[in-house]
Amino acid sequence: MIKRILLALALVSGPLHAQDTPLVSLDTGEANRGWEAVGRLDIAGKGFCTAALIRETMILTAAHCLFDFDGTPVTAERITFSAGLRGGRADATRGVSRLAVHPDYAFDPTDRTDNVAVDIAVLELDQAIRLSRVQPFSIAPQPDAGERIGIVSYGRGRENAPSLQDVCNVIGKQRGVVAMTCSVDFGSSGAPVFRIVEGRAEIVSVVSAMAELEGAPVSLGTSLDGPLDALMAHFAAFGPARPGGSSRLLSVGQRNDTGAKFVRP
Repeated sequence: MIKRILLALALVSGPLHAQDTPLVSLDTGEANRGWEAVGRLDIAGKGFCTAALIRETMILTAAHCLFDFDGTPVTAERITFSAGLRGGRADATRGVSRLAVHPDYAFDPTDRTDNVAVDIAVLELDQAIRLSRVQPFSIAPQPDAGERIGIVSYGRGRENAPSLQDVCNVIGKQRGVVAMTCSVDFGSSGAPVFRIVEGRAEIVSVVSAMAELEGAPVSLGTSLDGPLDALMAHFAAFGPARPGGSSRLLSVGQRNDTGAKFVRP
């Protein structure tokens, strides 16, 4: 659930992976402390992505996770969010009542970066998560080039526990796309990218795709400045959920072309 593309943008001039740390499995309660609000987003019949709690009833992920491989929108009843999942157990498991992708997001059959800048979605949970150990993350301004960041994600071969890369780097930004050295794989789509401020983790981007830059693997994320405000305003315009919830996709645009984020390397 993540695609690999060729990034034909001259964003850096130095080493791509200087001072990066390796992925570390957060497979125990102690190791995962503070990261419990990151969870696996399971989509029946498709696979999984990564998502993060940003309100007691809302999670943030990548828009392309909410489409089947043929471009069909995923309905809410097919989705389950497992916060802090590790070793087959989660701190909290919730269904989804309704969801929305960014109003400007649309599938594109070509390997372009156009959609990365708006590749975000919010999902409303069918029940709030109110646990002292599962605290929603706040959103921070986009990271600057050269800034050290971190990422917590699930991925192929590490589906049963999240992994932390506590130091990777922003190598450039262009047209709302953040290029990073963070290590990602299939399943990492939607993973939160963090900045640590006074010991507190804040989300600065969401993983959208794998890419190659100057022959080296990099990851691409969505800049949340602007796009997230537009998405939240779009979601709010639909008003409160009706009793019993709604499984409809609130916005998928007018184009449902196949292939947006599912091209295997």
